[in-house]
Amino acid sequence: MRLANASVVSELVLVGFSNHPQAELPLFLLLSLVYLTCCFGNTAVVTLVVLDVSLQSPMYFFLCHLALLNVFFSTLVVPKMLFNFLTSRKVISYAFCLAQTYLTLFLECTECFLLAVMALDRYVAICHPLRYLLLLSWPACVALALGAWALGFFASVVPLSCIILPLCGPYVVDYIFCELPILLHLFCADTTLQEAMMAVGGAGTVMVPFLLILLSYLRILLAVMRMDSSEGRKRAFSTCTSHLTVVTIYYGTGLIRYLRPKSLYSAEGDKLISLFYAVINPMLNPFIYSLRNKEVQGALGRVIGRYRAARKPQAALLRR
Repeated sequence: MRLANASVVSELVLVGFSNHPQAELPLFLLLSLVYLTCCFGNTAVVTLVVLDVSLQSPMYFFLCHLALLNVFFSTLVVPKMLFNFLTSRKVISYAFCLAQTYLTLFLECTECFLLAVMALDRYVAICHPLRYLLLLSWPACVALALGAWALGFFASVVPLSCIILPLCGPYVVDYIFCELPILLHLFCADTTLQEAMMAVGGAGTVMVPFLLILLSYLRILLAVMRMDSSEGRKRAFSTCTSHLTVVTIYYGTGLIRYLRPKSLYSAEGDKLISLFYAVINPMLNPFIYSLRNKEVQGALGRVIGRYRAARKPQAALLRR
């Protein structure tokens, strides 16, 4: 019966926060600022790593990939959200919705694997410091980074099977962007297979990297406990703090979203949680990695110093 009602659809209604029109302008201003900060912060991290030789190490190589991923994810979600705040027609094209569904899932899966790779980097740096650059040579780093992106790609192919499924009304996405669990409710055909594949694939994509991260930090903890120097232990923990914070926020947000009791569930609350991991979290990451990182702060000072030194001859010529 549902198949009989299927039709060709070019647009979907993207509800977002349109149920709270009084909040749209403040949200537009806030999210515009957050998005610009996200792009600036993550781009600054990549620029510093490229320009300063002292940051060209495996740790910062992987951090560059995380920074680029954060920019891609925010750019995929936020501009459309901001545009809908300013227009009375809260719609999204079906083609862009499918693309957004696949690409957000691809980037989410890739981030899981990339965080696991970064945990491996910390494990090698602390447990095998003398062999660090040998074990994580540039070919190895490139292979690990490309492997994370490739695994993210293969783990997110499920939405491709949804393209051929027919849609039934109402053509409404009650969310802030298109995501596979939301989109599955709009299809007329039986989506049991897609839901099963999503559950199995999602569990593997989340749990395997999480277990690798957990194992890496257990080995790190054992290595740190065997250190005689309190200064060495402090330095070892400080190198892991930023990554642990990012992992905690990333997985903690997912746990709150998917494992909270049904009595605490609400559509608007779900949107706010998604807003945090899609917009706020990518903005926070570069600051978490740089605020207490003396290497990044030193690199920033050197880059600014070189820029000022290069500007002085130009300023002198202009005064003549």
